[in-house]
Amino acid sequence: MNSAAAEVLAIKALGWLAAQEDLLGVFMGSSGIQPDELRTKAGDPEFLGAVLDFITMDDAWVVQFCNDNGLAYEEPLRARQALPGGQQVHWT
Repeated sequence: MNSAAAEVLAIKALGWLAAQEDLLGVFMGSSGIQPDELRTKAGDPEFLGAVLDFITMDDAWVVQFCNDNGLAYEEPLRARQALPGGQQVHWT
């Protein structure tokens, strides 16, 4: 997946996340982002990577996002790997 396609998928993920009120609150609390920053950050590939990092933390979120958007379950991770910081290996 190239970076442009990854950004498109991540923007879909952000839209999906914004529609999940409870989950959006968890994301905003853990990331420290304010509601008014969501739109301005939507064009930032690093922020979009953080959105995908968050969604891919829980298999249930991945399944729900992919089912709601007609995507294969591996697509969010593939998109994450194509965005800045996605190549890093985290051993935590």
